[in-house]
Amino acid sequence: ADIGRPGIHAQCAEVLALIRQHQPVLSFVLTADHAIPEAAARVHDLRAMGWNIITRIVPSVKFRGRIRRNAALYSLGVPE
Repeated sequence: ADIGRPGIHAQCAEVLALIRQHQPVLSFVLTADHAIPEAAARVHDLRAMGWNIITRIVPSVKFRGRIRRNAALYSLGVPE
């Protein structure tokens, strides 16, 4: 199913583990601190697998000393 896209399932597992561990986790943390280039796509994939992931958009957030606009915060809903 994911021919030509190596590591997608592993990346989904990593994103899920990071959300569980740090929830809510900022999208910038996934991309910058954990080298997951398409975090939103992995969240979409996890939702397609049935995971209850909640996205909250925050208008502005400070990340690495700079204000970032429209950042996504990911957390797990109940039930997961």
